[in-house]
Amino acid sequence: MNGKWLWFLVALMLLGLAAWSQETKTAVGTEKHVAGLEQKWLQSQKTNNPDLIEPLLADKFINTGSDGEVTNKKESLANAKATKYDSVDYDNLKVTVFGNTAIATGDFKAKGTDKSGKPMDIHERFTDTWVKMSNGQWQCVASQGSPVKSAQ
Repeated sequence: MNGKWLWFLVALMLLGLAAWSQETKTAVGTEKHVAGLEQKWLQSQKTNNPDLIEPLLADKFINTGSDGEVTNKKESLANAKATKYDSVDYDNLKVTVFGNTAIATGDFKAKGTDKSGKPMDIHERFTDTWVKMSNGQWQCVASQGSPVKSAQ
């Protein structure tokens, strides 16, 4: 009888390990996928083509800029169209997955002209919140930027 319990416990542990392994693989795959979506967003900025990000943003998308301005999807896309980048890059991109939600954080550095035509030289930390929608597509539902103070 004790032998049966031992085999039962071993089988149960192996089953749990297999489930944990699958969950870990799924999370890593999601992290890579969302990081790829962040790279599409970067490409839209590098090419000054905000139409590339339109399908990445949820209909109820909200952006909180580093100046505190809150904009919806339509307003954010209009701002992106009016902004012209000479250079833009992301550093330290990290994606963390929580089920059907992923949080992407990183450094954003850009030079160019802002939506009002004024020169800009930006260094911000950003947080983007991505959600896997009911159709299986990942979309960004919220973005927030905070200025990084330069060392003086």
